[in-house]
Amino acid sequence: MKVLIHICCAPCSIYPVRVLREAGMEVMGFFYRYNIHPFTECLKRENALKDYTPSIDLPVIYQQGYDIEQFFRSAVYRESRRCLGCYHERLRTTARMAKKGKFDAFTSTLLYSKFQNHEAIREIGESEGKAAGVPFYYQDFRDGWKEGIAVSKELGMYRQQYCGCIYSEKERYYDKS
Repeated sequence: MKVLIHICCAPCSIYPVRVLREAGMEVMGFFYRYNIHPFTECLKRENALKDYTPSIDLPVIYQQGYDIEQFFRSAVYRESRRCLGCYHERLRTTARMAKKGKFDAFTSTLLYSKFQNHEAIREIGESEGKAAGVPFYYQDFRDGWKEGIAVSKELGMYRQQYCGCIYSEKERYYDKS
């Protein structure tokens, strides 16, 4: 089976890519960048992925441009539900890319994170997959959380400290006291 995996960052790709390959799947990555803020953070994540993927022979499609304005338009006044909109956009874009590339299925490294809403990701992925005509492949990769962290540290990989958007950055660093 040929699978396109949405990749948010290099550390989160380590475990899911290995597991998918061990299951006999042919895997290609897709780096979605429009939600990552600031742009310098986006570049750090992209460069870390570009440094890592040749070592595991993983081809990756890198999204062009930087439409952060679209992300802001979808999140403003919906901050408490922004993740759902972000999941929709990332999974919709990945599903369409999978359809265009004639993949058998698509999935996401979001399923590796213990901080993400897996039920929502699964539901949105299945809906976007149905709309695009490419099945969403759900697998809970959270059991590899510690392994992915350990490997990324061993490799000296850039490790971001928040999900990606300006709101998650604030949640991570803002001291409310």
